[in-house]
Amino acid sequence: MNESDLKKIRMQIIWDRLLAVVEEQAQTLIRTAFSTTVREAGDLSTGVFDTSGNMLAQAITGTPGHVNAMAASVGFFLRKYPVQVLKPGDVLVTNDPWHGTGHLNDFTVVTPVFQGDRAVALFAATSHIADVGGLGFGPDGRQVFEEGINLPIGYLFREGNLNETMLEILLANVRDPQSAEGDLYSLTACNKAGCGSLLETLDEFGLENLDSVGRMIIDNSRDAMLSEIRKLKKGTWTNTMRVDGYDEPVDLVCSVTIGHDGIDIDWTGTSSICAHGINVPLTYAQAYTSFGVRCVIGNNVPNNAGSLGVVRVTAPEGSILNAPRPAAVSARHTIGQMIPDVVLGCLEEPLNGQVPTEGAACLFGPVFLGGRGMIPGSRSEPFVLNAFYSGGTGARPAKDGLSCTAFPSGVRSTPVEITENASPLIIWRKEYRTGSGGEGRFRGGAGQIMEFAHVDGEAFAVSKMFDRINHPPRGRDGGGHGAPTKVYIRNGPKLKGMGREFIAAGQTMVLETAGGGGRGDPCERDTESIEQDRRNGLIE
Repeated sequence: MNESDLKKIRMQIIWDRLLAVVEEQAQTLIRTAFSTTVREAGDLSTGVFDTSGNMLAQAITGTPGHVNAMAASVGFFLRKYPVQVLKPGDVLVTNDPWHGTGHLNDFTVVTPVFQGDRAVALFAATSHIADVGGLGFGPDGRQVFEEGINLPIGYLFREGNLNETMLEILLANVRDPQSAEGDLYSLTACNKAGCGSLLETLDEFGLENLDSVGRMIIDNSRDAMLSEIRKLKKGTWTNTMRVDGYDEPVDLVCSVTIGHDGIDIDWTGTSSICAHGINVPLTYAQAYTSFGVRCVIGNNVPNNAGSLGVVRVTAPEGSILNAPRPAAVSARHTIGQMIPDVVLGCLEEPLNGQVPTEGAACLFGPVFLGGRGMIPGSRSEPFVLNAFYSGGTGARPAKDGLSCTAFPSGVRSTPVEITENASPLIIWRKEYRTGSGGEGRFRGGAGQIMEFAHVDGEAFAVSKMFDRINHPPRGRDGGGHGAPTKVYIRNGPKLKGMGREFIAAGQTMVLETAGGGGRGDPCERDTESIEQDRRNGLIE
């Protein structure tokens, strides 16, 4: 074995160590988080960056919207605070949607790593904090000013000293100050864990910085991604999708061009910004667009600045996928998480059908609120709870879709026990939604049925961010559509898919999530699979 081979092995070991470091960072965040969205659902991201703001490695734990948007956000931090002005003990923070990961509930914390008096790297982490004041997490806002408190990029800690003024202002403007404060310390702690492990790694391998390792990682990833792209047919393909939106349908129009030097994706023709909070900042749209590509092209290539750099994404300013400040963006995921299925539809032909069909896509994320100050006449303790649930994914190229699985977000559903422990709600029913997966040679994944009520029979409010009611996931190649979303009062009227509504005392809210689209002629489905679906309650 020659010296060149030994050098490659050494670099691979260092790379593996970096992956372990960022995963430790993510697990620290999960173990110490206060919000159930982080602790139970994994709605977070963590990663390590070079001093120029290029993401080198990300944790497996986390969501694409957070990870890929955070990859861009560190550059905004460094524009305001270059590494030359940062000092040991500094910790930066923001929840600005256009400089972070797309809405006010996501707080991004960036911590420089110092070896002596020299910054050698940066760690960043993002998590979804339960409440940010204002209207809170939901689609009803008309400008970002209404949606909650907005912290510009600034110091959370300065040379180890807490920015008490900033924290006091934040805690005075949220409904759950204990969780907000705890989550900020959790974000700080996970970055600190990453810093400590990285310094141990540098010391063990005799490295003064990450410069050479970072260049290797980025260059190798870029070359590997380009190699995969160059195997594909060159050309341009288009696809469109219509979804419900807030009060009128939204059209997502995508054009994918595969070339020798990368993939260019353009969203010209997409609907304009909405008057309500389902608009998407560009970085979040870019995050889920690139993820759609990465699912099927170069998915074994590390996700970092190198591989992301050859997938270029544009959207016209003023469109719903490039909403300028001060558009309302709180529920940006309702549109943003539809993006990968649109991109995958473009890639159906150049990848010879090796892509999944459309699924429910967007998380079903009700925010429940109640008690004093929210429900007139209530004397109960106030509460606010973010919960996440999912529908079915679309059928895969040669397999059925996955039931009750969050794609593309990857966020885990909130357990019934957590909801009932953290709030005065009771979930009377949670089961697969029979017949919701689209028929086909390969069946779409099933959605679920859930019933929510107040344990004491009191009224409560729910902020809904549900789509696919009027535009269910479409099947492909003769496959059937998935069942549409339904939300209603048990033995009562339908509810809107979007917006805050009150559930009256004694009433029960029912949510039926959408199923995924099927693929291929249903007549070609084998008898054994049909019988198994019937035994499992997925079909009647």
